[in-house]
Amino acid sequence: MSGARQASLFLDMLAAERGASKNTLDAYRRDLDDYLSFLAEAGAQPDNATSATIRGFMASLEERGLKATSAARRLSAVRQFHKFLYVEGYAPADPTAAVSAPKRGRALPKVLSVAEVDRLLQVASEGIAHHQATQLERLRAARMTCLLELLYATGLRVSELIALPKSAAKTRDRFLVVRGKGAKERLVPLTDAAREAARTYLALLEEQTKAAGPWLFPADSESGHLTRQAFARDLKVLAGAAGLRADKVSPHVLRHAFASHLLQNGADLRVVQELLGHSDISTTQIYTHVLDERLKGMVRDLHPLAEREG
Repeated sequence: MSGARQASLFLDMLAAERGASKNTLDAYRRDLDDYLSFLAEAGAQPDNATSATIRGFMASLEERGLKATSAARRLSAVRQFHKFLYVEGYAPADPTAAVSAPKRGRALPKVLSVAEVDRLLQVASEGIAHHQATQLERLRAARMTCLLELLYATGLRVSELIALPKSAAKTRDRFLVVRGKGAKERLVPLTDAAREAARTYLALLEEQTKAAGPWLFPADSESGHLTRQAFARDLKVLAGAAGLRADKVSPHVLRHAFASHLLQNGADLRVVQELLGHSDISTTQIYTHVLDERLKGMVRDLHPLAEREG
């Protein structure tokens, strides 16, 4: 059986048994196509590859200048592929078992300061009341203010935010019920500022348009609501108007700001995990640099021996 056929069977398994999304399958397909091309040049097949073959593939990735994170992701795909071949009886052994992943430096998330978030919100909201703004400009400003207030108040994933229903702006509760990854529901808090921004935006939306769909952020797109690309593009324009570097600002950076600012102010890591919708605490632990700084400050400020001469 050819390597391409084996890869196709593996992808079919991911779709049927694990419910992998189209984006996930496309990513695996790209990684495996690269791996199979390497095998072809080396005169090998997946069912006779050795640990030396795998190490050679990893070395080729390094020679091409791939980052350690990208190489580790590609090795993960190859690992799963070979495990599948071994378990299903298409190969006599799993050659990836003895191969270590490339070491990755710990990438800290980009985070905006509280002052920078405040500046974004201020510039966005100024457009709503600007006396020379057209109705459409006021609506767009209100939409951006609503998006930012909701994102910073809740830490929603951008995919969750842009697909909020209109009912999110009408709720009298101080929280939203959000359906996240894996169809898991969670509660996220709503600040007064976020609730007010949502009401203001929805009032303008219903006044100026006849949007009859279910979405809070309707748009002329395949999904019927604002796309993440459009939100990210508008946010970078706003960042420039606020005097911030556009490459420093994105919807995901605001999600990071939500988590980091909570931790800086004393929130428990487990609470932040729940709010972000992380199924595993290890995902949230990227923010432990914030906790480290807070703990150092607590020892410095509160320990009775902290002021003794060394």
